[in-house]
Amino acid sequence: MPKMKTHSSAKKRFKLTGSGKIKRNRANSSHLMRKKTKKQKRVLAGSTIMEHKGDINRIKTLLCLK
Repeated sequence: MPKMKTHSSAKKRFKLTGSGKIKRNRANSSHLMRKKTKKQKRVLAGSTIMEHKGDINRIKTLLCLK
């Protein structure tokens, strides 16, 4: 049986933390920034940890961690 290949777009978008959680960037931060408040832009600039179990399982499958 051949090796599993890592999903190319997933490896660009998601990172694995030291404790095994999945880190992602926030959406809506690439354009139309004039309309957004300073607070919105500050929050969007940071990354966050994925929390939904179904999404985490799907991403781990794409990254060949499962």
